[in-house]
Amino acid sequence: MTVKDMLQKYGQDITCKGSDGWNSETYGGFIQPLRYKNKMYLNGVNTVIGFNSQGHYLYLGPPDHDVTKLPEDSWIESCGKKFTVDRAEKVYFKNETVYVWAIIREIVEVD
Repeated sequence: MTVKDMLQKYGQDITCKGSDGWNSETYGGFIQPLRYKNKMYLNGVNTVIGFNSQGHYLYLGPPDHDVTKLPEDSWIESCGKKFTVDRAEKVYFKNETVYVWAIIREIVEVD
């Protein structure tokens, strides 16, 4: 079983979207909260109803959905949440990309 097969079989549904109406096909991947070992991810946003800490997450996805190349006005959606990509890199094995990892941040929308 390849890494892509495992992401599809065991991962959650993920879709990449853009402000121009573009949507990727839904694919499998993992999004999990980062465990805070220091204060580097503890910033947040003040909203009308109070302080909302922006959650940072680890994203693992298949190489054919390369979030390293997402346009700036694009985002990732999964489980009813929207995320922006802070940093992303491809992970290689024997010169072949096996998956993409990223640090993503939940988008906090204020009305």
